[in-house]
Amino acid sequence: MDCIRIDAHVHLWEKQDGLIDGKRVFGIGGGKSDFLGEVRQMMPPFMEDDRNTCERLIASMDYARVNGAVITQEYMDGNQDTYLLAARAKYPDRIRICSLYWENADFRTEGFDGIKICAGRLKNQDLTAHMPVFRAAQEAGLFVGLDLADGDAQTASLAEVIAECPDLRMAIGHFGMVTTEGWEKQIELAVNPNVYIESGGLTWLFNKEFYPFPSAVEAIRTAASICGMDKLMWGSDYPRTLTEITYPMSTRFIEETERLTDEEKRAFLGGNAMRFYGFDFTGPMPVIDNML
Repeated sequence: MDCIRIDAHVHLWEKQDGLIDGKRVFGIGGGKSDFLGEVRQMMPPFMEDDRNTCERLIASMDYARVNGAVITQEYMDGNQDTYLLAARAKYPDRIRICSLYWENADFRTEGFDGIKICAGRLKNQDLTAHMPVFRAAQEAGLFVGLDLADGDAQTASLAEVIAECPDLRMAIGHFGMVTTEGWEKQIELAVNPNVYIESGGLTWLFNKEFYPFPSAVEAIRTAASICGMDKLMWGSDYPRTLTEITYPMSTRFIEETERLTDEEKRAFLGGNAMRFYGFDFTGPMPVIDNML
C-alpha cells in the first residue's frame, strides 16, 4: 500500500563492541558475533565485515520504501554516539538518533534527538533514581526511548517519572515485550498524552509463529484497545530481525492483514511516528521495481 513508513527501532554501528554483565559482545565475521561467549548470527550474512552502516541502512530503506528511521542503541552493541552523530549529519532528513544512557555516567544531549535508556538492564531498576536524565531530556526537548524490564516490574516507577515530567515524550520499546506476562501494564502507560509504544522486534517476539504473524496483528489490536491506535508505532529492530525475514516483510504483514483498517495501518506504519519524532515527509517513497 502507498503510505509513509517510519521505522521507530533501528540499530547502527561501524564497529560492534558491547558489554553485558561484564561480558563482551563483538563481531567475528560473516554477520556473526561473539555474544557472551556464544556464536550468534547478529546480522544478515551479507554484512560480512561486521559493519552495520548508515549507508547500508539507507539503501535498505529505499528498497523497502521506508521514509525515515529512528536509531536507537543497546549495551550489546557498545556506545555508538560518535558514529550516530556523523550519520545524522549525512542523512539529516532520513534519520533521528539517540544517545546512550549509561548508569552512573555522563550522557549526551547536544546534537541528538533523543536518549535511549536500556531500563531493563539497569542495576538500579527504580526509574525514579534516574530522574536527572529524564529532566535533562525534557529541558532539551528530546524524547526518551525505553526498553523496560518484563511485565510490570518498572511500570510503577515509570508512572512516577511521567507525572514528574509531563512534557517529556517517551517511547516504550519492543511493544512492551508482548509475549511476556503482564505486557499490557506497559501499554497502559501510553494513555498518558506524551507516551507512545513502538514495536521494535515484534516479528522476533512472534518468530516461532512466523509470517504473516497473525498473533502479532492481534497484539496490535489489543494494544489499540488499551491506549488507542494513535499511540502505536511500527519498528523493525533492524538488522537483527533480518536474519529471519527481509526488510519489506516487516511491514508487509501489516499491509496485507484484513484485521486492521487502511487508516489504522497508515497510522501504525508511519503517521504516528511522523508526529512523535518530528519528521516532515509529504508522501510515500517511490516504487523501485525489482528483477522478480
